[in-house]
Amino acid sequence: MGAASISMDSVFEVGLKLPDVKESPYYGARALKLNGQMVACTPLNKSAEVNSVVVAMSLERRAALIEKSPSLYYITDHYAPHPTMLIRLSKISRAELERTLRMAWDFAASKDGVLRSSGKAKRR
Repeated sequence: MGAASISMDSVFEVGLKLPDVKESPYYGARALKLNGQMVACTPLNKSAEVNSVVVAMSLERRAALIEKSPSLYYITDHYAPHPTMLIRLSKISRAELERTLRMAWDFAASKDGVLRSSGKAKRR
């Protein structure tokens, strides 16, 4: 599949090609944002596997993607309550990464993405 070369740098390279996406910190992590909404970021929680990325995603689409490709997409208890999911970068192809980041962009651009992200702005 040629996925071995996918790294966080690749995620940023692909993500920065999406309209209006900028690199900006998110809770101190390296992240991609669309108008202030997180699209993708480096996971900070230790529950995430090494060489993973967190992406914004509706809970419904997340469930469908994890069911379809559980070796590629996953979730941990820490991320489960949030409209996000994790991707194993060692398993994803460049084309699939591009598709998934586009889905994350669509979600961040949507009314749901804005409402949900701004609703969790308070940090405990």
